[in-house]
Amino acid sequence: MSKQNNPLRDPKKLSAATQMVHGGGKRSQFHETSEALFLNSGYAYPSSEHAELLFQGKVPGGHNYSRFANPNYDMLQDRMALIEGAEAARCFATGMSAVTNAVMSQVRAGDHIVASQALFGGCRFVVEDFAPRFGVASTLVDGRDPANFASAMQPNTKLVFIETPTNPTLELVDIAAVAEIAHAHGARLIVDNVFATALYQKPLELGADIVTYSATKHIDGQGRVMGGIVLGSREIIEGDVHTFLRHTGATLSPFNAWVLTKGLETFALRVEQMTNSAEKIAEALSSHPKVNRVIYPHHESHPQIELAKKQMKRGSTLLALDVKGGQEAAFALADSLAVILISNNLGDAKSLITHPRTTTHQRLTEEVRLETGVTPGLLRLSVGLEDADDLIADLMYGLDQV
Repeated sequence: MSKQNNPLRDPKKLSAATQMVHGGGKRSQFHETSEALFLNSGYAYPSSEHAELLFQGKVPGGHNYSRFANPNYDMLQDRMALIEGAEAARCFATGMSAVTNAVMSQVRAGDHIVASQALFGGCRFVVEDFAPRFGVASTLVDGRDPANFASAMQPNTKLVFIETPTNPTLELVDIAAVAEIAHAHGARLIVDNVFATALYQKPLELGADIVTYSATKHIDGQGRVMGGIVLGSREIIEGDVHTFLRHTGATLSPFNAWVLTKGLETFALRVEQMTNSAEKIAEALSSHPKVNRVIYPHHESHPQIELAKKQMKRGSTLLALDVKGGQEAAFALADSLAVILISNNLGDAKSLITHPRTTTHQRLTEEVRLETGVTPGLLRLSVGLEDADDLIADLMYGLDQV
């Protein structure tokens, strides 16, 4: 029987783990097994007429300049779209360039954005500081209650932006409920899905219009390159998102696109193992006398555990702990660790710990930090691929030094 009749030739019928290995792959005339690397800036055309048709968008799959089109971008974008269940995707130089594009490509002067107040510092800057410079007002709300979004919507609200779980306090936002509110007001919903990953949460299936990722995190997951992804409908991605990318040039290098595509091959294995360890660590720390609280989406102590189970398959790789004794105690713990590294990155093969109040969220006022749960004793832990028992022993030693 011909393999042409094999139903598994349809990549949509494959599991996520298999899609991450094979999805979006393209082979040159040399039939390589590992994806080829196309380190070129421009392309030669067989004729002037071909060039004309290409620039008119009438040559399917054609490329005319690597600022916005390259075979390595195609492979990464197609694979991520398949995993996410999106019609299309565009890759960017960094996660923040992806977020900035996703937000700014959807609004015009006179529009209004509603966002959850618990956001990564850079994301909050885009909504709260950057967009208003171009005549786009914003309102930030406590995202734990969907009613707050409904109250903040205005006639000119065009966009709602959330991340869930939030960085760094792992609060949850009800994606389906907020999507319904946004759509009832004619607005689109963007979800930053970095913490949950595409393996455990599907925002588009829950009603979101656009999903963003810092590909620097779990997608590479090995501390090598930076990148970002924006995904959604073909209309949104090939329209405003592509136009904004084309003319602002926040372009991912072909080499980084190749590295990220290769990173996806081990994505499921890495994230599942890291999640297994995160669950063990959350449980081990939850009753420690020097810890005020452990925050992990699928731990029974999480105040939104039911929502976590409803919209996330698992709790993913991040947790937070609030150490008794404030900043001094948090510093003492972090500074005494031997295996876990102090770094503000996340989703890496190496376990990383950071003190958000003095790093990722230091630009915010103390009032805003406390309002969003970024207390002096809060530490964010990104769990890596080390042995879980070694990580627990490292943390227990650190707590003994507090």
